Amino acid sequence: MSADRLFEISRKRTDVPGFRGIEFIEVEAKRVINRVQGRGLPFDWSINPYRGCTHACVYCFARPTHAFLDMDAGRDFETKIVVKVNAPDVLRRELAAPRWKGEHIAMGTNTDPYQRAEGRYQLMPGIIRALSDHRNPFSILTKGTLILRDLDLLVEAARHADVSTAFSIGTLDEQAWRRTEPGTPHPRERMRAVARLNEAGIPCGVMVAPVLPGLTDDPRQIRDVVAAAIDAGATHISPILLHLRPGVREEFLPWLEREFPDLVPRYRQLYRTPYGTQAARAELGRRVASAVRSTGGVRAPHAPARWERTRPSETAEAEQLTLA
Repeated sequence: MSADRLFEISRKRTDVPGFRGIEFIEVEAKRVINRVQGRGLPFDWSINPYRGCTHACVYCFARPTHAFLDMDAGRDFETKIVVKVNAPDVLRRELAAPRWKGEHIAMGTNTDPYQRAEGRYQLMPGIIRALSDHRNPFSILTKGTLILRDLDLLVEAARHADVSTAFSIGTLDEQAWRRTEPGTPHPRERMRAVARLNEAGIPCGVMVAPVLPGLTDDPRQIRDVVAAAIDAGATHISPILLHLRPGVREEFLPWLEREFPDLVPRYRQLYRTPYGTQAARAELGRRVASAVRSTGGVRAPHAPARWERTRPSETAEAEQLTLA
């Protein structure tokens, strides 16, 4: 979809003190509720207040979406962040429209709504208030501990509608985290956020995602994440093996060749298809399920989480199709 169908043509570019090397592209969005097309997806609608992401995860599935804006999937994706500055106002208009039926809306399915830019632009409080005022159910998937800033708003929204959350925490390994997710909060801080949300009555699960073969798939690494998630009261624990779809593969493999050249043959063998082999996905599922059982199982009340109902390939389709 072309950019002119998503945003007003005029854009304001800002260089912000404290965000050295980051360029914010402020746009007026024409709409913010996006229809998600696909089979077997756990949601039909999404909101993405930002495009691009300063989390700079080397494997990010959303990197190719910057091509729609005539920018590249590498450094541009990490440093040129599109900000839909009018997102809360547009959302209120869309929620009030007679055609809107109050369906569940997912956030965090493309780029993270609680990346660093949110600390400056503070779009999410207005978005959450709009959804809460209209009693509209929603879910948030994030790596950003900034979500705790909005905890009171989430609690208030949950009084009127189904609200659920999930954190993506692929590993607790310090070295793997620093090298693959350089702009994200520490994974243990994320796990503490999972606990805070659940303690406040906001269901929060953990997606062990993505799991990187040879880097974060050791059984001990998996057990560490699972045990911490259970201790944090995670409502569900769901693994996803790394995906290397076109556009992502071209960014990830050169990085792998520089950082872990010994793993390159294994990845080329494993990723003859974008989602890895069925055997590898099945093995990961068994490994996580075994870790959950051996650690005592999920003890928190089980919420009807949107994220865990999806098979890995379906989640990939959801990610790929939620581009706006």
